Amino acid sequence: MKSSSKGGLVYSTDGGRMCPECRKVLAECVCKAVANAQLAGDGVVRVTHVTKGRGGKSVTIVKGLALDPLALALLGKQLRTVCGSGGTVKDGVIEIQGDHCERVIEALRKDGHSAKRAGG
Repeated sequence: MKSSSKGGLVYSTDGGRMCPECRKVLAECVCKAVANAQLAGDGVVRVTHVTKGRGGKSVTIVKGLALDPLALALLGKQLRTVCGSGGTVKDGVIEIQGDHCERVIEALRKDGHSAKRAGG
C-alpha cells in the first residue's frame, strides 16, 4: 500500500485505485458526480425565448437548474407536457419548442424553483 502526501490511501490490493477525496474504490466514487451537479446550475432558473440560429423557429430555453441528469430529464418531460409541445434536454439546458415562457415559469414556481424571465 502507498500513501499520498496528504496521508490518504491511494491504492489497495482489495479494490485497486482509491479516490483521495472520499477514500472509496474509484468505481464507487461519487465525488465527480456531486461536483458536476453543483456546477450545473446556480439555483436561479432563467427562462428565455430564442429564435436565433433555429431557422426562424422559436424555442423556450430553461437554464440554471442544479439537478442531476435524470431529474433534469424528468422535469423536461413535465414541462413539455404542461406546454403541450416538443423539446429536448441538452447539456443541462431544457429546450421547449415555441414561446411558452410564462407557462414554464409558472410550472417551475409550483415545483419550488426560483424562476425568472431572462432576456428581452
